[in-house]
Amino acid sequence: MEHAKTTAIKSAWFGITINSLLAIVKIFSGILGHSYALIADGIESTADIFASVLVLIGIKYSTKPPDKNHPYGHGRAEALFTFVVVGFLLVSATVIAFQSIINIQTPHETPAFFTLYVLGGIILIKELSYQNVIRKSRETKSSVLKAEAWHHRSDAITSVFAFVGISIAIYLGKGYEIADDVAALIASGFIVYNAYKIFRPALGEIMDEHLYHDMENDIRIISQSVKGVKDIEKCYIRKVGMTFHVDIHVVVKGDITVVLGHHIGHQLKKELMLQIPEISEVLTHVEPDVEHPQDMRMLE
Repeated sequence: MEHAKTTAIKSAWFGITINSLLAIVKIFSGILGHSYALIADGIESTADIFASVLVLIGIKYSTKPPDKNHPYGHGRAEALFTFVVVGFLLVSATVIAFQSIINIQTPHETPAFFTLYVLGGIILIKELSYQNVIRKSRETKSSVLKAEAWHHRSDAITSVFAFVGISIAIYLGKGYEIADDVAALIASGFIVYNAYKIFRPALGEIMDEHLYHDMENDIRIISQSVKGVKDIEKCYIRKVGMTFHVDIHVVVKGDITVVLGHHIGHQLKKELMLQIPEISEVLTHVEPDVEHPQDMRMLE
């Protein structure tokens, strides 16, 4: 858990640094090169700086240990911060779309050729940043870090559209100046789409939606290796921050003692948490395997 937290925090600081530097480069290059698509790209990167700060705060808060008022920990805060990050994406998309529409209706100069070199470098940097952070998000199982990764990818996408728009404006010449602004408008739509892709799994996390079928299969396989476990009747998994809580109904022989049943449940919990480190809590419910109806007479 501590390793995952450290990894996530480093990735958040990485995002803050990259977005700060690129926001400056984009906005100044856009102003000097008469490219609103590049300025729009810079606006998104500026929003990304604040989003990255929220990611950092969300990671630090969601990984706080359980306390008296939060016995299940603070992990759900990560999904809430993800919603805020999505809000930043939607706001930046709206600003870009609004200004693009205004610029399309207003005559302006053709973007300078050097802006293509700037955008080429930005596309490469942001795609490499995406690959780095998405790898870390998979490693840590962090939804807010996944949102951060898609910030980098959406930035790369808007830069690609800006590159295409500026290229059209430069090479086709007079009458095609608005290609730059049309590109920014289209890019804003892609930002909204990416925002939805980030929002959907975070919503599932808040709603305890069961999305972890691979982990459930692993749990059932591991359970078969624990002595005394006959079967797994139910297995529910919920994601809490960068960890998982598991509720499991374990079937044992119906004629064993309560003490032995409790011991089997404890051994199962221990084995699951050992083999799947991202599981932070396992609640086991012991079910008796009653093979014959007459076995229930003792309860009457």
